[in-house]
Amino acid sequence: MGTLTSLVMMKKVLVLAIIIFLLFVSWQLDLFSRLDFYYLKAHLSELQNLYEEFPEKFILLYFCLYVLVTSLSLPGGATLLTLLGGAVMGFFPAFIVVAFASSAGATLAFWGSRFLFKDFVEKKFKPQAKTAREEVAKNGIYYLLTLRLVPIFPFFLVNIVMGLTSMRAIVFFLVSMVGMLPGVAIFVLTGKTFSQIESPKDIVSFKLLLLLSLTGLLPLLLKFILEQWRVRKLYRRFKKPKRFDYNTIVIGAGSGGLVSALITTSLKAKVALIEKNKMGGDCLYTGCVPSKSLINVAREIHLTKKDVDFSLVMNEIKQAQAAIAPHDSNARYASLGVDCLEGDAKILSPFEVQVNGKKITARNLIIATGARPRLPSLPGLKEIPYLTSETLWSLSRLPEKLLILGAGPIGCEMAQAFHRLGSKVVLVEGGKGVLPKEDADVADVLEKKFRSEGIQLFLYTVAKEFVVNDGRYFLKAETLGNDVLIEFDYVLLATGRIANVKGFGLEELGLELNSNETVKTNGQMQTNFPNIYACGDVAGPYQLTHMAGYQAWFAAVNSLFGFVKKFSVDYRSVSWCTFTDPEVATVGMNEKLLREKEMDYEVTHFPFAELDRALIDGKTEGFVKVLTKKGSDKILGASIVGHEAGLLILEFVTAIKYNKGMKDILSTIHPYPTFGEANKYAAGVWQKNHAPHFILTLLEKFFRRLRR
Repeated sequence: MGTLTSLVMMKKVLVLAIIIFLLFVSWQLDLFSRLDFYYLKAHLSELQNLYEEFPEKFILLYFCLYVLVTSLSLPGGATLLTLLGGAVMGFFPAFIVVAFASSAGATLAFWGSRFLFKDFVEKKFKPQAKTAREEVAKNGIYYLLTLRLVPIFPFFLVNIVMGLTSMRAIVFFLVSMVGMLPGVAIFVLTGKTFSQIESPKDIVSFKLLLLLSLTGLLPLLLKFILEQWRVRKLYRRFKKPKRFDYNTIVIGAGSGGLVSALITTSLKAKVALIEKNKMGGDCLYTGCVPSKSLINVAREIHLTKKDVDFSLVMNEIKQAQAAIAPHDSNARYASLGVDCLEGDAKILSPFEVQVNGKKITARNLIIATGARPRLPSLPGLKEIPYLTSETLWSLSRLPEKLLILGAGPIGCEMAQAFHRLGSKVVLVEGGKGVLPKEDADVADVLEKKFRSEGIQLFLYTVAKEFVVNDGRYFLKAETLGNDVLIEFDYVLLATGRIANVKGFGLEELGLELNSNETVKTNGQMQTNFPNIYACGDVAGPYQLTHMAGYQAWFAAVNSLFGFVKKFSVDYRSVSWCTFTDPEVATVGMNEKLLREKEMDYEVTHFPFAELDRALIDGKTEGFVKVLTKKGSDKILGASIVGHEAGLLILEFVTAIKYNKGMKDILSTIHPYPTFGEANKYAAGVWQKNHAPHFILTLLEKFFRRLRR
């Protein structure tokens, strides 16, 4: 590695030496002073005679000189040489020679910039460099074309900047040539009147600059035209109604659909909300509400050591659902002005939906059909009693032996809850630890808690098949190279969720999907059909109830007002919480993500074992962990594992959302004694780690002198 680095450095030194040599030769040949308007005008007739006598040699020398001038980025040289070419050779020869010479010189400068500076810039500005790479890969041609067409952007600067990107050299050469053709043509034509121009000020007039600048709009105009053509082609096979029954039709009455409908009707637009099951969706009936009710009851039983009556446990869950159901009910939304329709929706066109045999129309559609549990493709699955997050709530008795596949949030929450209710729980995970999306130090706290409570963990374990033997159920798996048989009464499949995108017309419509089969949307929650939006689990990338509601606002508002102003989602402050004991909450980026993005960061820890309130309550497990930009107090992300982590994370959510740093948290008054002080003390640890030691040393000496 050291030899390779040395070799690269030697090459860079060699390139720099060549550049310096060429500059020295240019200086020795007095090239800098000869690339002058008045000098060239004074010798114009001589150059014209030279071209007439030796045209091939003149063109070759002119080409080489042009490449040299543009590659070395000599100021003003390219413009004067273009004018000279038009004056000496005429339009067509000059146009062709300049087109190739300018592109060749620009590409040499592009290569030089890439070779000398690209590695340094990418190392120094890793996040920005990655974003730039992605943007250039997507829209680099449009950007380069625009920059070439607009003369206010310096020619040499474009070469250097684009050299720092990942654009291919051949693409740069060809796009540069195309982008410079209008300017080359105009300046070559201007050069035909070179002898009549009195001073350099007369070369570039305001009208000429305006004309060239307007050509810079051509790529944007072209992009707009291509997008309009794509949309027109997309809608060509559908007939747009002359009148619409609704402004918006929302399909799915889960968290995303309910919020979409509520916002739409609040803005006085007419909206239909279609749901084939019960309003409230997964959150109310199979997700957040029942799971958190179960966790709450299990925690109480764990603390009080009460006997478990599973029927009473399930009854408490139903009572919680019954208390919340009116908030999501048909009656409530109907009273707010929403047309609530029960039945299977079938999308017939971007404007038409069929429900209960009736066709209704709308200017916009919002897809909020949610997701369902993903079933693993394991042999023997159909022969064993398996549960998912949807069917779990139909249990009539407490499983004696509960096997859980998947140690994500659902798997972990249910593992601890059922263990505390009295089930013998075995948790199987193919990765190295529980909560595989969290940082290892965060997940380790929960893993130790699980082991201390008696939950059996099989990590690094790959499930192979289910086996039925003499009326007993087993999972055959491989763990650390060894085959094991794990017996169970029920197995809970917590192996992820898959978006509901099939069976209601999306395939026939041609709606684009991501590789993970979620609906593909842009930052405004818009699909490839401009009048169709999606939000919630069906769209991703975060399958969280609060994210569905967040995205729903953008889907609803953009669908109604997008022709005037569009609003884009901001995922910087996305947070999530796993409601185990202790809780695990995260906002923004964790270490895994920062390493993937190759971002420089610093880690600050504050353990609850040093917090007064945690010591008082006996809740000393866990810590506050904050990730900041290296050398700055800017918060990139935070993870908290411990008591009430879901509440404590809110301060960091707000800080990231409104660009507040660790110094702001440190200077905020936190009441004593509370768990919230942990955030302030974490900020204090950061401040201590960034104390100005040199200044403090001087102050120490200063105050020592004052004591004398």
